[in-house]
Amino acid sequence: MNIVDEFFTNDNAVTGVTKEAYESIRDLVDYVDAFARMTYKSVYIIDYFKRDFLYVSENPLFLCGLSAEQVKEIGYNFYIDNVPKDDVDRLLRINSLGFIFSKRIPAEEKRHYTISYNFKIINTISRKVQTINHQLTPLKIMPDGSIWLALCVASIPPKSSDNAITMINTRTQERWNLDLESNKWRKAKNVVLTEQEILVLKYSAMGYTMNDIAKKIFKSFDSIKRYRKRILEKLGTDNITEAINYATTFRLMK
Repeated sequence: MNIVDEFFTNDNAVTGVTKEAYESIRDLVDYVDAFARMTYKSVYIIDYFKRDFLYVSENPLFLCGLSAEQVKEIGYNFYIDNVPKDDVDRLLRINSLGFIFSKRIPAEEKRHYTISYNFKIINTISRKVQTINHQLTPLKIMPDGSIWLALCVASIPPKSSDNAITMINTRTQERWNLDLESNKWRKAKNVVLTEQEILVLKYSAMGYTMNDIAKKIFKSFDSIKRYRKRILEKLGTDNITEAINYATTFRLMK
């Protein structure tokens, strides 16, 4: 069996997508492209029916020195050509176990779930190896619950998420971590931030200084300093920028 074929498992067999269905998603692809133009992150859409990439953004982070059109044309062979073999094997396992997890979720609930994990890519030109964080969420779901289209976002990973493979319910904030040794998903203990800590994170993400935040939420500078220290401890991050990245990735700022 071709390695590429292993990415498409019976646990997400997609059938019956018509030409008319593809006509109906033209606007959807335009919306994704508009979003991609406003972020540094790389964005692409996987088509599980055609077993290909439906859309790839021009953002260079994920492209490994190639153009968006080249990556789109290569399709899933991009992973074979530009991901170290150990990480390809790991991606295949994550892919398979992710769809096994997905089968347990009712079709109407699947859009609330996002999987997040890191893997390495190799630049085609420089041969430099870079770690990216990859998030995947259903974009179009068939009546039988199979995922036809998935939206993927590649970004610079939070420092504290190096080995985490996490399934997140973005509506309830529930999380499951994948243990690759046992091939089992385990319910994770939620990181709970207080209302004040969330406000500090939100205002920090907006560029406010600690003095500014103190005035905004009517607290002392020392209180804001304590909130930030507790945030870093809870998230296992070294600075507020990493904390914001982590909280955004794992949907902790409601």
